[in-house]
Amino acid sequence: MLLAAILAGAAATGLAAQSLGSVVERVALAAGWGAWPWLFGELAELHVARRQRRWDAARAQYEALRLLERAPRPADRPRPRERHRAAHRCERISVERPERPTWSGDRIHATAVRLDRDAHINLLILWPHLWLVLPDEIRGEIGRARAALTRAAVLGGWALLYLPLAWWWWPAVPLATTLVIISARRLRTASDTYATLLEASVRLHLTDLADKLRIEEQPMGPSLGGAVMRRLNGPAPVSEPAS
Repeated sequence: MLLAAILAGAAATGLAAQSLGSVVERVALAAGWGAWPWLFGELAELHVARRQRRWDAARAQYEALRLLERAPRPADRPRPRERHRAAHRCERISVERPERPTWSGDRIHATAVRLDRDAHINLLILWPHLWLVLPDEIRGEIGRARAALTRAAVLGGWALLYLPLAWWWWPAVPLATTLVIISARRLRTASDTYATLLEASVRLHLTDLADKLRIEEQPMGPSLGGAVMRRLNGPAPVSEPAS
């Protein structure tokens, strides 16, 4: 009976960690942050505005250095290291201009922004159709990247479970803190990998989908993207492939 109770408790704890992990994942990706409860939504909006101001300042500095690189006199040109540092500061805030309160959420959102800008593609509409024509190895890579993102969020769920224990057991504090740091770093890495694979799969296999739709062969760009989107025209899904 004692062994059965221990096993049942372990199973319940694991389910609780997975449930909390799904909450951590939703917060980290922040796909629907505009619908968060009032207080959290207001705080998220303030944080997004702050991130946008920081990104705009970092981007302006980066663009200024790029202009100085074209100076006629070599002595007036900045060192390449300065431009790389400016680009790194900008990317630490967000790859594209922030639209969400988290880096991971913005990293995945940047994929949709780039595809819309470069090829006039709506990723929400395109992705379910493209997924069906992707090769099995590509879908496997994307699935593994998505699973890594989920595991990183579940690790954050375990950290939340350890926090209440700090009231009775002080070592739970450094343990929970360590798990939070590891989870945050893994979430950042996994979201970057997942977003990169999403964008690469669209750019490499959009022509395959166009061929299935009997669209005339043409290079990746606004013309092809517009033709595919007109063929797939329909109501947009309510959630992104990352949520």
